[in-house]
Amino acid sequence: VQLQASGGGLVQARGSLRLSCAASGRTFSTYTMSWFRQAPGKEREFVAAILWNGSTAYYADRVKGRFTMSRDNAKNTVYLQMNSLKPEDTAVYYCAAAAYYSGSYYLSEVYEYWGQGTLVTVSS
Repeated sequence: VQLQASGGGLVQARGSLRLSCAASGRTFSTYTMSWFRQAPGKEREFVAAILWNGSTAYYADRVKGRFTMSRDNAKNTVYLQMNSLKPEDTAVYYCAAAAYYSGSYYLSEVYEYWGQGTLVTVSS
């Protein structure tokens, strides 16, 4: 599986962005997908995850209520709609895929495939 993230850019605080992650491979619809982010000088952190059929999504507390993750299995794409952005959301955002669902969806170690990252910069 190859993942291609896009949609990052520069946005003012309280603005919105939508990230996309396009995946190759016929088994995309069976994968648990997630978004992680890494800010300068900080460790990579979990942002959101979604199960294979889109029935359930999980969010980090700091983005809950502001970010929404979704997927379109017909297009092999997942999305991250980010609203009410804050300067502390500035980071490189990575999408990731796991072939098997794990209850530990918030751990980067469970994901086998990673995209190249897309930079989101939120100005104050």
